[in-house]
Amino acid sequence: MIIILRKAGLAGLFGGLALLAAGPAMAQEGLDKGDTAWMLTATVIVLMMTIPGLALFYGGMVRKKNVLAMAMQSFAAACLITVVWMIVGYTLAFGDGGAANGFIGGLDNFFLAGLGVDSMSGTIPETVFMTFQMTFAIITPALVTGALADRMKFSTLLVFMAVWVIVVYAPITHWVWGGGFLADAGVLDFAGGTVVHINAGVTGLVAALIVGKRHNYGSEYMAPHNLVYSVIGASLLWVGWFGFNAGSALAADNAAGMAMAVTQIAAAGAGLSWMVVEWAVRGKPSVLGIVSGVVGGLVAITPAAGFVAPGGALAIGLIAGAVCFWGATWLKNKLGYDDSLDCFGVHGIGGIVGAVLTGVFATEAIGGTPGMLEGNAAQVWIQIEGIAATVLWSGAATAVILYILKATMGLRVETDAEVEGLDLALHGETVQ
Repeated sequence: MIIILRKAGLAGLFGGLALLAAGPAMAQEGLDKGDTAWMLTATVIVLMMTIPGLALFYGGMVRKKNVLAMAMQSFAAACLITVVWMIVGYTLAFGDGGAANGFIGGLDNFFLAGLGVDSMSGTIPETVFMTFQMTFAIITPALVTGALADRMKFSTLLVFMAVWVIVVYAPITHWVWGGGFLADAGVLDFAGGTVVHINAGVTGLVAALIVGKRHNYGSEYMAPHNLVYSVIGASLLWVGWFGFNAGSALAADNAAGMAMAVTQIAAAGAGLSWMVVEWAVRGKPSVLGIVSGVVGGLVAITPAAGFVAPGGALAIGLIAGAVCFWGATWLKNKLGYDDSLDCFGVHGIGGIVGAVLTGVFATEAIGGTPGMLEGNAAQVWIQIEGIAATVLWSGAATAVILYILKATMGLRVETDAEVEGLDLALHGETVQ
């Protein structure tokens, strides 16, 4: 230290102390503390989307006798999928699959092998990236529970979610984000339009068809028991979606800022669009309608968040709100399936609309890929190919899993339990 003082004065002293203080941080070459801080925050608020966000959103929309069962399903998903992701989900989604790399990841990170304190994913610790992706894996099967409300056995649902994440979610994630064949084909999906929303929506539709309608569906009064819960839940989803979309930039940078801006714009546009259409069709704007519209807009902007400008985001939101209203009302009633809480009507249809419109409104100056409006009409077809691959695998694999479970464990609760309510029948608890 004396040598430092003599040769460089106080500047040298302070410089030397700074080097000593920075020593541990410099050991992780490439670590960006700003990016890491943002991704830690994004991870937390995406988890908040499931618990308590989705738990409240769905819990408020069912009848009072099933509110705890719906909350339990979201909470249990957070616990169960965390363990499944840690053991095998992460490595199948993001591991090196070798010769089969385009379809499924390898087992190099089985039980998170190789993830040490110094492991890096770009400018953030790989542990942060793994946990961030875990929150996506958690919410996706939790979304599916909305299509099965009030009637599925809890034990069977747990097995279904665990198997589904391994067989359906992890491969599709690898296709799009893990270096798989959809990424190679140029499919644009910034934050999960195909991976999360189309995947969950199609799964929910198939599951609703196979499990069957609720007891007395169409004749019993099944209105939401507490829309205040749903408004609070939707509000938490809206806030958490900034982590979902802006967090998918994986950095605290300009791309994250634009993703945040277009997410807000699309959500607001879709909420207004649903409200106006419902007002015109039914004579009154409903609370459930506007919150459902906002969620539909959030779904639709998810694949586009890193690729479109604010004007494109507003167009996506306005279109998505109207189309999701059509899907959750006219289409469901016309075809007669019991998608209890509109998992397909909002997430499936909203995801498809958003994925297609990403190909229309993508801006080269923002995401590096031009869309149809910039002369690249082929991008729309590429988006449709991604949608088709997701729909086919998600639908077929979900059907196989459910038919196997139907033959072995059974899918539905007994009629008496359904009439009594799942809170008391399955969990021995009730809300007074």
